[in-house]
Amino acid sequence: MPIYVYEIIHEDGSAGERFEIQQSMKDPALERHPETGEMVRRVFLPPNLSSRYTPGQTKSKLENKRLEKAGFTKYEKDKVSGKYHRVAGNAGPAEIKRPADLQ
Repeated sequence: MPIYVYEIIHEDGSAGERFEIQQSMKDPALERHPETGEMVRRVFLPPNLSSRYTPGQTKSKLENKRLEKAGFTKYEKDKVSGKYHRVAGNAGPAEIKRPADLQ
């Protein structure tokens, strides 16, 4: 069951102390504090997203040294010649020619 955050509403309308409570998604939102009976409202917070797959981390995982250490071979295309040159790893040829060059 999810945990929801509520805050107490003071008589002047200002926000008070926040608390968490575990509720079913089917349950209606609380209107009163379960212990004190004070008025409360549900607080919507941004989701807690994992930073496991950020663009920076993905880029670092694809660095040539890491790929080579993991046993991969990486090729990059030369913009002028159109040939692919090995930049990481030892498997395969040092250069791959374009299909048009193979004829």
